Amino acid sequence: MAYRQVNYQYETSPRKVKPDYRPDKKEPIKKKKSSTLKTKKQTAKKQQNIKMKVEAKTVLYILLGFSVLFAISYRNSLITANFNKKEDLKEQLSVLQKENAQIEISIQNSLNLANIEKSASELLGMKKIDESQKVYVTLPKKDYVEPASEQVSIKENNNWFEQLIKGLTNLLK
Repeated sequence: MAYRQVNYQYETSPRKVKPDYRPDKKEPIKKKKSSTLKTKKQTAKKQQNIKMKVEAKTVLYILLGFSVLFAISYRNSLITANFNKKEDLKEQLSVLQKENAQIEISIQNSLNLANIEKSASELLGMKKIDESQKVYVTLPKKDYVEPASEQVSIKENNNWFEQLIKGLTNLLK
């Protein structure tokens, strides 16, 4: 069996691991930290921009939802206002129809022959006709209707092609 080095640790603190490479001493350590800080700042800024975009979309969707609800409620209020106007006009129509029916009944009641004669004699000064005012007219029993002496002919409107063909056939005959 080959000999192996056993790396057991009996302490509670772990062993320090040595790096496998040696950093170049030409580059200062500060530059690496600044570049990592810049990348961290850039990633943080990107994450913040993404977060702002998500928040802006959420606010936009909420505003869109409220605007849709507002538009729906506005249309419903317009519909309700128009419905109330229609109902008011129906009520006015029924009132006018009742008044019209009452006036028609009062006119029919006042249109009897006695009332008409009374108003004609009092208001217009009219009198009933006497026998001396009657004039009889005699008409001869002659027939005033004349029979039709002309013959009725119906002209059919043919198209120009049929008229051309008929004209050519009449010329050839």
